[in-house]
Formats: sequence, C-alpha cells, structure tokens
Amino acid sequence: MCGRYASARKKHELLEEFQVEQDAEPDKELNADYNVAPTKNVYAVLSRVPQEAERAVRQLRIVKWGLVPAWAKDPSIGSRLINARIETVAEKPSFRQAFAKRRCLLPADGYFEWMPVEGEKKKKQPYFIHPEDGGVLAMAGLYEFWKDPSRDDDDPLKWLVTCTVITTNAEDHLGRIHDRMPMMIEPERWQEWLDPKVTDIEQASRLLVPADQGRLTAYPVSTDVNNVRNNGPDLIKPLADEEETALF
Repeated sequence: MCGRYASARKKHELLEEFQVEQDAEPDKELNADYNVAPTKNVYAVLSRVPQEAERAVRQLRIVKWGLVPAWAKDPSIGSRLINARIETVAEKPSFRQAFAKRRCLLPADGYFEWMPVEGEKKKKQPYFIHPEDGGVLAMAGLYEFWKDPSRDDDDPLKWLVTCTVITTNAEDHLGRIHDRMPMMIEPERWQEWLDPKVTDIEQASRLLVPADQGRLTAYPVSTDVNNVRNNGPDLIKPLADEEETALF
C-alpha cells in the first residue's frame, strides 16, 4: 500500500508543472510536507466543467487523504480508504462512482515503503522511492464530495472533498521492498485521465495503464519517518554509507 509520501513543491510550481488553469483555493497554500500521512490535507489536480461552461477546466484543489464516498454515514470511513487497488477499483462500491467520474492526479516528490530487515522479525527499514530525474511523481487518484448532513447549507464546512491513491503491482526492482506501488500517470496521458467526460466504467478502465518502468529509484532513509509527527527534508536524506552497510 501507499501510506506515506513527500510533497514539498510550492503551489506556484505545481500550477506551472500541471498546466493548471484555476487555483480553486487561491488564499490557501500547504506547507512543504515530507511525511504526508492519511487524513492530512494534500494537493490534487482535477478537471471539472464549471456551471454554464462548455469545457472542463483544470484545477488545483486542497483535499483530505482518505476517500469518503458520497453515501457514507460519517467521514470516519476515509481512514480505511486511503488506497484503491487497480485490480478492483472499477468494481468496489467505495470507489466505482469516483473512478468513473472523478479521477485526479496527486503530486508527490516520492513515497515511502518499508522492507523487513533480514534476521529482525519486527524491524523494518524505510525507503524513499522517487523519480530518478528529480521530476514530479503524478500519482493516479480519485476524489469525492461528501455532504455533512449535520451542517447548514451555508456552512463552508458543509462539503468535504477527499481522495485516494490507486495502487498497482510494484516494478521488479522495487518489489523487493514492497509488492505494491502507486500507479503513476505520464504527462502525455494527464488530459485523458482527468477528462470528466469519460464516465463509462468500461471506457475508464482502459485508462488503467501503468506508467513506463525504470523511472524510479530507491534508497534507505532514517526511521524518523516512522513517526508521523516528524517532518522536514532530513526524512528523505539517504542514509550514510556506514548506516546502510549495517542494514545488511
């Protein structure tokens, strides 16, 4: 599963990188986060057709990680729906409607996975996995709107916008760390993936094409990342050579 990632790029960088036409929340900007965990607010790139408009507009929004389906009785379910498996995303009730109509991109600098340490039953070593060229990682995601029945219609917190990360089988050289990885969307396929006019499940399923392999690299990092309260660029700093040697 993908349960932790890093997202440290400035908003203006994401607006340019993803050719965003509308900043949906111009008065808000998230701080650089090197330890993004479920239930945190994150950036999402999505396309929606505004009222009385003829075409979709690409937006940058702030959403909460952990999908809350529209039919949910309360938002607590979101903490259990942080990932959607590529194999079942088109079928599961929790994701089916969002997959058909509300696909998004979740920008990241990279993500973390943990590998068991040989000879240590309970010890796991975290790794930071990221594009080798230092580019942005566009993770395939879904987003959803949930209406809070306990709030008045004019309450700004009436609507909760949430997201989930779609996962797929890990590339061969990453499978030794963990057997799953976020599904990536290549830039040339961003427009097709985000297209809100693609609402047929069968048609949408054809978009589930994992990105080209070989773009990602991984290295061990400090176990400080294990604690969600820790943050900062040191979390994605490679272990010193002597520390890495001690692992093996």
